[in-house]
Amino acid sequence: MWESGSEMFTSQFVPKDRSVRLRVMPEQSNDYRVVVFGAGGVGKSSLVLRFVRGTFRESYIPTIEDTYRQVISCNKQVCTLQITDTTGSHQFPAMQRLSISKGHAFILVYSITSRQSLEELKPIFEEIIQIKGDTESIPIMLVGNKCDETNREVALSEGAELAKRWNCAFLETSAKTNYNVKELFQELLQLEKRRTMSLQLETKKSKSQKRKEKLKGKCMLM
Repeated sequence: MWESGSEMFTSQFVPKDRSVRLRVMPEQSNDYRVVVFGAGGVGKSSLVLRFVRGTFRESYIPTIEDTYRQVISCNKQVCTLQITDTTGSHQFPAMQRLSISKGHAFILVYSITSRQSLEELKPIFEEIIQIKGDTESIPIMLVGNKCDETNREVALSEGAELAKRWNCAFLETSAKTNYNVKELFQELLQLEKRRTMSLQLETKKSKSQKRKEKLKGKCMLM
């Protein structure tokens, strides 16, 4: 486990010995769990790392399952945004079903350079419906990543049309150039209807800063 400030990182690996149980970090009741799905190589980890750490990783490293935590605001109270970056492989269907059942919101990522990666999201979306039932109140974002690339296979209009059919939100992003990354998570939280979610925390420091900004530029007579 790695921790720094408001960010926490854990990795979960499937042991060779099936009799060994995975040690999973206990979840807090105020966690807001976002699950990121998509085929291998579409940039799921890059999007999450760009958002959480502000960094971009050029090399592709396959993920089993990584979890990142960041402090956000929920109903004007401190809440933990828990982002689960899932495997792009189909080898762990049980882990996929567990992630769906525990998730509060979902990000479905494909690469605009791979039509196949878009097709692979369809059974995942169907499984979300099967497990969650009514998805009307569940925030879901369809994301076309790598929009900085020139060898496009999926048009912007195609992604938007599929999102319309699925009744979910849609954005194209680039983890490499940091295009629409923060906007992706902001919009996802705004889709939450059951509570008021925000990436911004109303802290004492920020209130003090606002007070200083109001006073800035005003003349004082001595």
